[in-house]
Amino acid sequence: MRNVLMVVSGPSGVGKGTLVKTLLKRRADVVESVSCTTRAPREGEVNGREYFFLSKEEFSRRIAEGDFLEYDEHFGNYYGTPKSFVKETLKTKSVIMEIDVVGGFLAKKAFPECILIFVAPPSVEELKRRLLGRKTETEEEVLGRLSRLEYEMKESEKYDYVLINDDFEKALEEFSDLIDREKEK
Repeated sequence: MRNVLMVVSGPSGVGKGTLVKTLLKRRADVVESVSCTTRAPREGEVNGREYFFLSKEEFSRRIAEGDFLEYDEHFGNYYGTPKSFVKETLKTKSVIMEIDVVGGFLAKKAFPECILIFVAPPSVEELKRRLLGRKTETEEEVLGRLSRLEYEMKESEKYDYVLINDDFEKALEEFSDLIDREKEK
């Protein structure tokens, strides 16, 4: 069996983070990628666990050296997936990157054997209910997140797999099964 690199993308509130975290608890052969960032660590965060915390100069140097599968800037800080970490980890385990569709396509371009998995909601109404139910964002922020849904759903057609998260346990089983299929190729 081979180890595989997987990108998991999907709209906010679809449950992709919960799927990934639950899968990681159940499978010892899969780990989540650790990204680099230029933002300061938050309380309780450990370098190399949540992120690799880098200076902007170090991040820029690594961009110039081509050490990122993908990277982007958000709110004045850079975030990116280090190629070196992924390649080293793939020697012993499969790797999941939970990133947006733009990052997913960049990762696929840099690492063509990467498997793209899109987690979709059963409906727009259900996604809105989930986002509002989290109570972590204002209704205006929820509407902003929903405004990206049409774009993300259109881009999902370019992904290798689309998992509809309508029943969590069923979606989790499908996710695990598709990893097994890919590892056996």
